[in-house]
Amino acid sequence: MESPDSSIPHVTQPPVATAAPAGAGTVRTTVTAPHGTGDGTDFTLVLAAPTIGSVVPNQGSVDGGNTVTLTGTGFTGATSVRFGTVAAAFIAVSATQVTAIAPAAPAGTVNVTITTPGGTSAGVPYTYVAGPVLSGVAPAQGPLAGGNSVTLSGTGFTGATSVHFGVNAASPFTVVSPTQLTASVPTGGPGPVAVTVTTPGGTSTQPVSYYYLGAPVLNAISAAFGQVAGGNSVTLTGTNLLQATAVRFGATAATTYTIVSATEIRAVVPPGAAGTVPVTVTTPGGTSNSVAYSYLGVPVLTGLAPDQGPSAGGTTVTLTGTGLTYTTAVLFAAVPAGFTVVSDTQLTTTAPPGAAGAVTVRVVTPGGTSIGLPYTRLDPPGI
Repeated sequence: MESPDSSIPHVTQPPVATAAPAGAGTVRTTVTAPHGTGDGTDFTLVLAAPTIGSVVPNQGSVDGGNTVTLTGTGFTGATSVRFGTVAAAFIAVSATQVTAIAPAAPAGTVNVTITTPGGTSAGVPYTYVAGPVLSGVAPAQGPLAGGNSVTLSGTGFTGATSVHFGVNAASPFTVVSPTQLTASVPTGGPGPVAVTVTTPGGTSTQPVSYYYLGAPVLNAISAAFGQVAGGNSVTLTGTNLLQATAVRFGATAATTYTIVSATEIRAVVPPGAAGTVPVTVTTPGGTSNSVAYSYLGVPVLTGLAPDQGPSAGGTTVTLTGTGLTYTTAVLFAAVPAGFTVVSDTQLTTTAPPGAAGAVTVRVVTPGGTSIGLPYTRLDPPGI
């Protein structure tokens, strides 16, 4: 074989830079040139371990099942995601994002890690939270319009995200402590609804009820007037009267009342001043419309005419004064006489028969009995 012609110049090709392929482990690298392929050398490809920058959300229910998003670097080829020592189902979205389904675990904090061919990341904390337990609502009833404040008691309220009365969310609400929160009741319909509290640990499932009550309605009062000293009993009728918390005559509360049924209350009238006042009933559902009640002063007689007549009776006598509207009796001494109320300041009566002489005439109303005026019975002429 002839040796190469030394007159032909030898050309040396410059090296060509190439990028290492994806993967991990040891591979043999070779170079191919026009004269052939070299034997090659071993080359070890090392991938960087993955890093987790954030876990969102970073807490959830002990029951698991919620979706958690991991962001970071080096997630390509991920082989596992673990919450503590427990493997989670996951989907690799990209080299910087993975979504995982949190597995169930006891309450407490664990480290979330991701493993790739490059290694296992450092852990990022994830907290398992026990679900809230609701044990009571106080007060447990209120008006349809809502807006009243209630206190919820229980456990696991830290981080509460919502409070619901049936399907309606309470707003605002305040977490006072892990065992107590306060909430403004939303508008609702009449009847009971379930109250629930939701936290990152889940939603309470205990059957705690709140009752929406319609406002009371008053239709009538059995006696619409009485003396200023009070003490007389009246009956109020209407609807939604159960659980009444107050019966008021004007601004004065009746100290004694009895709830007979949802449609009836009996109350003892408190003292008051002469005049008409509104009577109302208050329940957790609100305050009723009013019915009128009149406090009556003791009637006053200022005159009667004529002030005398035959002992045989039959004389029409006009009485004047004040507070005569609700007159229930006109007495000549102790003898009742027929009468007609003309106005609050006047009535007419017919003198009953009786022995000759002076008698006292008085007027009786629910406000009391007037001071009397004298009326003289005369014997017939010739006696």
